Order: sequence, then structure tokens, then C-alpha cells
Amino acid sequence: MRFISKSVAITIFAASLTVLSVGKNALGAPYTPVKISGGPISIASEGNFFVPGTYTQSDQGERMHGQMYVQYQIPAHQTHKYPLLMIHGGGQTGAGFYETPDGREGWATYFLSKGYAVYVVDQVGRGRSGYFADSYGPTRKPDTAYSMKWFSRPQDAPLYPQASRHDQWPGSGHPGDEAFDQFFSSQVEDMVDLAKNEQLNRSAIDALVDEIGPVVLVTHSQSGPIGWGAANDRPEKIKAVIAVESSGPPFYNVVDTGKQDPFVYESKVARPFGVTVTPLNYDPPVSNVDDLHPVLQKDADSPDTVRCWLQNLPVHQLRNLSRVPVLMLGSAASYHVPFDACTTAFLRQAGVTVDFIRLPDVGQHGNGHFVMLEKNSLESAKFLDGWIRKHAN
Repeated sequence: MRFISKSVAITIFAASLTVLSVGKNALGAPYTPVKISGGPISIASEGNFFVPGTYTQSDQGERMHGQMYVQYQIPAHQTHKYPLLMIHGGGQTGAGFYETPDGREGWATYFLSKGYAVYVVDQVGRGRSGYFADSYGPTRKPDTAYSMKWFSRPQDAPLYPQASRHDQWPGSGHPGDEAFDQFFSSQVEDMVDLAKNEQLNRSAIDALVDEIGPVVLVTHSQSGPIGWGAANDRPEKIKAVIAVESSGPPFYNVVDTGKQDPFVYESKVARPFGVTVTPLNYDPPVSNVDDLHPVLQKDADSPDTVRCWLQNLPVHQLRNLSRVPVLMLGSAASYHVPFDACTTAFLRQAGVTVDFIRLPDVGQHGNGHFVMLEKNSLESAKFLDGWIRKHAN
């Protein structure tokens, strides 16, 4: 496995990758480094590298696209034999795994303190991986209204039934609040072309897993389909997939209208291979969405969830992905609550072994979409640690 053999002795007493905002209180009291819950961490090795992309010719010379930045830390006392490979979601970079917006320990540091080697990426075309418009096309740009509506303050103007349960966001959730300013500072542009995004990142993750695997894969939101694709491509090297608030549901996106009955689906197919845009290995083989014969459930599981699009009989099996244990982790108050059970149902129908856990099932209430950033983030990390040690061994 790459880098573990390096004999670098480092002890971390407090670590932080947060950049001070230029807004309210930025020049006030000195910045306080984050406290590590497990105490000082001894590091055998840490560093960064790139998964190389592809050279292409342009009218301005030879370029590279598809490269991916990777940051890693290896503890001196590694208690789990498989590293965690963390992939952030849309509008984010890997920075979101290192510290919460209100200055608490992030998941990457938490798991490092528990004896895991941790690899965190910036997706292709994101952050330190670089954005090249002539290769990647136009970008989606974040704005404060969108961030409040879906992430920090969904309860203010609920567009789905569960929004009123959200109470775990640190701070007020409005611009000018220090925690919101830190979060919004971390939001970046990303590709409009989600098919290209998925293809490029899936290829880069495949190459990274070949280099550092076997691994346990942790995805969030938009990176969920990247994880399904990588587990499909490298089932022997990905020992488990933890999909936190994974992008979905199968086939079509939901239009959130604020009304419970009925939920509305978009008419355009968003994920032609069920849970991905890019192809998966089905048995019998599938070449397009028509081969899966999507059919809508007659009844939803509950009045505040959607009817699911599933395969019609006979069902095609995901022969590679079915070899990898999966945890679908959902929250109590995210816009994913109405539909994330459908992703689980689709995967199970196709032969994949899935544990579907909503955080309230394990006593953690009030979370929205950014589970790793909210006030009870370490409680969810503790649950994930127990699940990994049980299922990825």
C-alpha cells in the first residue's frame, strides 16, 4: 500500500484547515485550533499527490484534464487494516471533512484518531484539482439563498415535509453568522455536466483505488454515483461503501414543491442506469434505461415519501456491486428523506446487500443534508466507526 512504509514521526495536538473569513469577527479574537477528541495523534506519514489525468492538445498547447488531488494521513498505530477514502459532494472540496464550520473536529481527523488511515480527495474539476473550462464546460455557482434553502435553514420555507425537523445546523444558518460564513466560504463552482463529472471522477477513483486499495469508500451526496461506479469497477478492492445522503433517487429527480401529495418527478431521465449516469455491470447486460423497464410503485411506503421507480420484472442484477457491503445513511430532516429509501430499494432489488439507517434510528435527531458538519457530527462518526469495524474486515 502506498506511503504506509514511510517513517515520518509527527504528533498532532491540534489541527485545522479552516481559513478565517473576511466577514464578521474575522479580525476579532485569535483563532483557536480545533480540539481532537482522541487526544494527540502520532502520524507515521502524511502528504499529498495527484491521480494524473489525460494529456490533450488544444489551440494553446498540450493540456491535462481529469487529474485528482489526494491528501492522506497514516496513523502510527493503525487499528483498521483498510484506509478510508472520502469523496465530498457537490459544491464542496475535501476541506469539509477536516473541520466543521463552527471549528470542531471533522470526520477525517476523528477517524485518524481512531486508528484509520485517511485519504481525502478534491474531485476532478474542483478545488486543488483545478478547473479547466475548455475541457469541463460551464460551472454551477453557489449562492446564499440556495445554501439556506437546502442546507442551513430548510425549515424557514419548507419544500418537503421533513424540513421542520432540522435543528442541528451550527449557528443561525444566515449570512453574517460565523459558522455560515465559514461554510459558504468553502462552497465552490462545479461542473454543470454531471455525466462528464461522474465519468471523470469514476475513472480517477478507480485509478486511486488501484494505487492505495483495498479501501472503505465514504461518499456524500453528489459523489454517491461515483461510489457506485467505483464499487462496480473494483469490487475486490472496495471493502464497503458508506453512502451518506447519496444522490438519487433511481432514474428520475424529484421536484420539491412543498406539497406531500403528490410528489412530482421530473420527466427527463437523470440516471439511466438506475443509480448512475455511467454504465454499470448488470446481469443480463444493460445498454440503456429502456433495458431496465422502470416502473413506478403503486403506493409509497408512507405519506411523506415518494413512490419509487424500480425495475420491472424480470430484474437485472448488479453482479459486481452485489459483492460489496453498503451502508445507506440518511438523516431526519434533509431533502433526501422523501426519496433515499428508494435508492436502497433499487439496490436491494438488484441483489446488493444494503443496510439502510436513518440517524434517528440510532438516536440522532434533527440533522439535515450535511451530516459531517452539523452539531452532532461526531455522534454519527462514532456510529460509522462501529459499522465499519463490523462489516469491513
